Amino acid sequence: MIFKETPIAGAHLIEPEPIRDGRGYFTRTWCQYEFESRGLNAALVQCSTSFNALTGTLRGIHFQAPPHMEAKLVRCTRGALFDVIVDMRKDSASYGDWAGFELTADNGHMVYMPEGVAHGFQTLAPETEIFYQISTHYAPDYAAGIRWDDPDLGVEWPVAGKRIISKRDAGLPYFSNATSLSCRARH
Repeated sequence: MIFKETPIAGAHLIEPEPIRDGRGYFTRTWCQYEFESRGLNAALVQCSTSFNALTGTLRGIHFQAPPHMEAKLVRCTRGALFDVIVDMRKDSASYGDWAGFELTADNGHMVYMPEGVAHGFQTLAPETEIFYQISTHYAPDYAAGIRWDDPDLGVEWPVAGKRIISKRDAGLPYFSNATSLSCRARH
């Protein structure tokens, strides 16, 4: 696996190194040693999948508040998406910055985000599936997020026009009102 640093402190774009032959390929998508040797959280305790039927589906931008902050490793297993991470950590050099990556089933790229980094995505193809590995168990009372269209963040979502977004996500607070990781999306 090739680990590439991103503009967000502690986050990495990870490219697989497939071994190919006439049958196809074999590649690693997870290696505890590789993550630990880089000082990344390798204690991934939960896996989840998100399936999205339509192009333009937008989910996020989500995080879990303390004490249930989570590191995540995400990859696209079907279709294509634009993956976005936002640094919510006030003590970080990249606080308030965002970065975006195209993840596809074909390129196999993955994004690792440390605790305190919010996550969202927009699908670029129909029937897109995202696979998550997460460092802590889901705690619904600590589920939080920020608005996808916050002008202060200026995320450049690639699919314009009609976006498919949940009522909950459309009502999330702006970054300036949710900069404390103790902010909660559910009341």
